[in-house]
Amino acid sequence: MNEEAKIREFIFENFMIGGNEEDLDNEDSFLEKGVIDSTGILELVMFVEETYDIEVEDDEVIPENFDSVNKLGAYVRRKLSEVSLSKSDS
Repeated sequence: MNEEAKIREFIFENFMIGGNEEDLDNEDSFLEKGVIDSTGILELVMFVEETYDIEVEDDEVIPENFDSVNKLGAYVRRKLSEVSLSKSDS
């Protein structure tokens, strides 16, 4: 399962209970669509940290990283790449 699929699954299980897959496009803004509020963003951060074993810095919790399935998927891939690079440098 790719990152976007995992993120969609988490969103539907925790925020869009009973929603249809068609109710959310991967490009849709979580905030604009009313899917997630500020508390939900914190849950999303915890999900990312626990699922991918990465640390989300406070300054990374911005709409450019956390406001759609695609943006969050891209953010996760960048963070995983950074972690992989730092481990290979050790």
